[in-house]
Amino acid sequence: MERAQQQTAADGAVGTDGPATRPGTAPVDLELLVHGVGGTTPEEMLDDPCTVRITGDDTAAVFRRAADVDAEHRPEDYRDKPVPEAYVWCNLTSGNSARALWLLLLPFMVVNLAHWMRPATRGHRRTVRLYGLLVRLAGLTLTVLLVAAACEVALDLVAWQCAGVEACAARHSWLGFLSPAASGDGWWSLPGRRLALAALVPAALTFLLWYLSRRTWSAYESQPPLPHRPEPDEQTEPTALGSPGFWYGRRLVARLRAAHTAAGLLTVAAAVVAPAARVDRGPGGSDVLDTLGLLLIAALCGTAAAVLWVVCRRGRSENRLDQELDEHLVRRLPLAALVLLGLALPYAGWSRPGWQSAGRLSQDTAFGVIALAQGLLVVVIAVVAHLLHRTPPAGPGPAGRRAAMRGLGGPAVALLACALGGVMTGGVAQRVADWLDGTGSSIDGPPVLLTWQASVIPPLLVALLALVVWLSWRTWRLRGAERAAVRLDYPKEPADPATTRRIARTRAMAALTDRAPLLVAVVSATTLLLGAAALVGGLDTGKTPGEAAAHTYAVVRGAAETAQALGSWLIGFGFVLFVTWGRRAYKDPSARRTIGILWDVGTFWPRAAHPFAPPCYAERAVPDLTWRMATWTQHTGGRLVISGHSQGSVLAAAAAWQLTPSVRKRVALLTYGSPLERLYGRWFPAYFGPAELGSLHREVACWRNLYRLTDPIGGPVRLPGDRGPDVDRGPLKDPLAYGRTPRHPLPAPILGHSDYQADPAFAEERERLLARLRPDVPGQRPEPAA
Repeated sequence: MERAQQQTAADGAVGTDGPATRPGTAPVDLELLVHGVGGTTPEEMLDDPCTVRITGDDTAAVFRRAADVDAEHRPEDYRDKPVPEAYVWCNLTSGNSARALWLLLLPFMVVNLAHWMRPATRGHRRTVRLYGLLVRLAGLTLTVLLVAAACEVALDLVAWQCAGVEACAARHSWLGFLSPAASGDGWWSLPGRRLALAALVPAALTFLLWYLSRRTWSAYESQPPLPHRPEPDEQTEPTALGSPGFWYGRRLVARLRAAHTAAGLLTVAAAVVAPAARVDRGPGGSDVLDTLGLLLIAALCGTAAAVLWVVCRRGRSENRLDQELDEHLVRRLPLAALVLLGLALPYAGWSRPGWQSAGRLSQDTAFGVIALAQGLLVVVIAVVAHLLHRTPPAGPGPAGRRAAMRGLGGPAVALLACALGGVMTGGVAQRVADWLDGTGSSIDGPPVLLTWQASVIPPLLVALLALVVWLSWRTWRLRGAERAAVRLDYPKEPADPATTRRIARTRAMAALTDRAPLLVAVVSATTLLLGAAALVGGLDTGKTPGEAAAHTYAVVRGAAETAQALGSWLIGFGFVLFVTWGRRAYKDPSARRTIGILWDVGTFWPRAAHPFAPPCYAERAVPDLTWRMATWTQHTGGRLVISGHSQGSVLAAAAAWQLTPSVRKRVALLTYGSPLERLYGRWFPAYFGPAELGSLHREVACWRNLYRLTDPIGGPVRLPGDRGPDVDRGPLKDPLAYGRTPRHPLPAPILGHSDYQADPAFAEERERLLARLRPDVPGQRPEPAA
């Protein structure tokens, strides 16, 4: 393998002059295969057990068959076929067992998606920047919520309530040195010192998030893209995905990481300082400690203002390759927060005679403020998104009609991220409280607002169940309509009712993907209404739902008690299932691969709203593909077809946008099972809308797209006007044969989203693309006369 790599490096090294093939011979053709979600092996992609890594590392690499390593020196052997290469990137998302920990970052990933879901618009740069700013602020509230939940568990439930109650501390011997009764009023038994010691847990969580973000930042965001030199015929305003700095978010992620780390440490410091400051301001408090507490609170507020300024000050720099790093800011802001936390711990641990722990450490105010801020941010994001959606080109054109939820997909997803964060944090607090308090009477438990939030889960599930029933009914009706269409697709085959039903059912189930906007709309709207009711009920009554409805009608009281009990059980079950899934993914490679599939879809976009989100694999994959295509075409002068399946087609399109116009005109694009329009075009219209896909169609040499009606992910590109048939081939037959035929003596399977290369149409379209990539035909077609 090493000899093969050395030979290939000599053949295609960057910066060499002249073609790799011998003078007077035609260069070879190259087909660069890019796999989709779930990953695969190079042996499966190349259909050969002997493969060689041409370039790359253990994370992502390009492979060839061993017999094709020196293909550039034997062009006569490849006159009628291209040289296949496979780009394998599955380890970027589903590698080692540590990737299972990314489940903890799910709310951060979801809110990061909301940043990229803004409606398509032309101009209105201030409104676009405002949209990004609001989403970044929503991401900041999620970090504060997560650290506040850790403080609730460690400081309130464990150190304040359980350690301060003799019965609870007696059930947990490891809390003996913190309990005044068990330790005989030992040194650590003072309330402030218990809080200072427990504060190390949320501080460690913040450091863990910083470490994960820092490690992935150096591996993903720091990958240099292909140097971009403007050409005479290049557009003055490239599409967003063609901007030089789009896949290089090194500076922004570093700034956001510093701000979010500082916000987490400030949240811990505030949780430690606030109860001690209340004692110092009360009767018998120390004037000196009271003054120190006020100074600490002022310093915390000033640093928090600096965090907000950093988050609001600068967004992404996509139009240029931003090499700066703001090293002073990245280092000093978290260090300042860490110093304040270091001052807060001895301040809280100072002896205060008569200070005892009783009741809850924190009331509902802190979590109520966070929930209210998140709700207001989501509403304002929705208003801004609606304004952007109403402006051209989104409003009157096809982008406006196809955009998910009429441009409100971003606010809906941001709301779901906040709700998911609330459910996860509330679930952890509730389960820890149940574990600490075996009898259910020794400690007060978590804040009442968390109980209200858990109580809205049963009504939400009822609404979701009603929607599922309606979708099932629509699918059943569509299956009946598809039976006639199936018979038209196979007119010469003898009718088989069982086969017809099977194909019709698969097509109807695949069509459910197009109902995803409705599902998100119902869930987000119901979540917003129920969340607002929970916030008002928790803050207004100060009681749990069952206690608040104690003196109402029997039906209302029964419903409230049932929702509270069932919600607590469901949130506990969800937490246990979450932990079990993560543990299984740590040990089971197949389960780890399933989790990796989720990240294939969710982590395509750069971290623009939250630095603690799972890393963007495209910031490694897109430069890899761009470098390979640019250097190979420049060195060999050959024709290249980049062939992408599923998510690989999105990577292929993104890489093509990053090429210079002269190279892009020598590259053909073959996509199959592609979600470019069906998913990305609808949910991310500003980046994959009709205008952007139409621009890609004009700028590459040629483009063909294959899809099936049984595919739940892939679909047509749907370019407007008469350009659609130039890209989309009609839907492929699936299965290839309706019944038994001489070519298919056994029943043919329904392939759905997989194995597009088994269809003869795949080889046919590939040959058509290669034929149109002749050196004397660099463009796709002559432009019509004006």
